Amino acid sequence: MLDQLLTALGHAVVYALLTGGLLVLAYYVLDLVTPGHLGRHLRGGGPDGKGSALPSSGAGLVTGAWLVSNALVLFTAIWTNGATSLGWALGWTIAFGVLGIALNAVMFFVVEAITPGSLREAVTTPGPVRPLATVAAAAALSVAAIVCASIA
Repeated sequence: MLDQLLTALGHAVVYALLTGGLLVLAYYVLDLVTPGHLGRHLRGGGPDGKGSALPSSGAGLVTGAWLVSNALVLFTAIWTNGATSLGWALGWTIAFGVLGIALNAVMFFVVEAITPGSLREAVTTPGPVRPLATVAAAAALSVAAIVCASIA
């Protein structure tokens, strides 16, 4: 019984480190697809980080949706494969985690292509959330739902 507990705790640490790394990757991919430095859009401030510009609520919404979207994919991969060997489950988690990140990036550009105006500008403009940023957040969550369904 203690052996099972220690094994489960070890697996939890491995999954946490792996999925934490994949969520950091997801953040940096979003940083690449948005203009400027995503952290500055989230914190506010000018190019040097010390200005008086407001943070972008749209960037906060989309970043939050991206992280939740990718976390849902990772959760589903672990949940549905947790009873298999750790190696097999990690393979599924990595494969579907990277797929979720890639599909979120593709969907971001698809939304930008099919809607008028600039999605990247709508997401990063300081101030309140613009409707197009809400659409981008919903698209990220939709990608998660589809990928999670394909895993299950």
